[in-house]
Amino acid sequence: MVVKSGGEAALAEWQGCFAEFLPGLTLRWWDDPSLDPTAIDYALVWAPEAGRLRRFVNLKAIFGAGAGVDLITRDPDWPSHVPLVRCVPPEAGQRMAEYVIWAALSIVRDARRMVSAQHSGHWDEFEPARTARDYRLGIMGLGEIGQAVAQAVRAVGFQVQGWSRTPKNLPGIRGFAGADERDAFLASTDILVCLLPATPETAGMIAAPLLSCLPKGASLIQVGRGMHHNMADILAALGTGQLAGAIMDVFDQEPLPADHPAWRHPRITISPHNASTPTRRERARFIAGAIQALHRGETFSCLYDPKRGY
Repeated sequence: MVVKSGGEAALAEWQGCFAEFLPGLTLRWWDDPSLDPTAIDYALVWAPEAGRLRRFVNLKAIFGAGAGVDLITRDPDWPSHVPLVRCVPPEAGQRMAEYVIWAALSIVRDARRMVSAQHSGHWDEFEPARTARDYRLGIMGLGEIGQAVAQAVRAVGFQVQGWSRTPKNLPGIRGFAGADERDAFLASTDILVCLLPATPETAGMIAAPLLSCLPKGASLIQVGRGMHHNMADILAALGTGQLAGAIMDVFDQEPLPADHPAWRHPRITISPHNASTPTRRERARFIAGAIQALHRGETFSCLYDPKRGY
């Protein structure tokens, strides 16, 4: 397996992780000058340079290092005949659920107000007006991770609903599907969680037309991809009060530049794209299982579908 994820310094950790779950697998670094491309069976990559993957002519599978594989498929010459697997170990859903619960409860309890009071040394006594049970939390994107999040936040007490490309039937979750039901979903959402896949159809979706459909004073939790949102429109919505606040884990440019206005905005909370980052050990376990499934002639879990774009 050739590896391009985490830099060359991470190769030793990857090797140790795979030695635990698939001892017979040899790992080589992406830019190793002695690498024989014809000897490579698998590739584990994040943002490979255009044209590089096609050099490995005997690939049996390509594994994305994360849940999104758009940084692989953007290469017009990627070997699309080779199975491409999105890396979504079970822990990814748990980690994302924890993040969204934290973010949503931060909105309910007005955590930014408490942090601001602490920084200024001010004992600011207040009572949150509502509990989680009073909030309608809407999730855009009900894939493996979205479904895990939906069930977890429902257990906390939120009224949970979801919007997806095709209908989903999830216990206790109100479902909306397709373009015809999107506006109704938005109109009944107090906290919007973006967990959409990265596709041409979802690019720039979190923008003024969509935000205007939310109830005035709604909040945004953006944990999808940076390509989903128009930052200028989010800032404008915060300025008018259409959005009361935003918790954002992803951006078009990462790391976020020091002069980006989101850093200093009083109603934006930023995290460094770590909402759902499984450890290398968790990812190695998942990929080892997928390789073993391949050897048994079984279907891959989380296989990329070019028709859907994810």
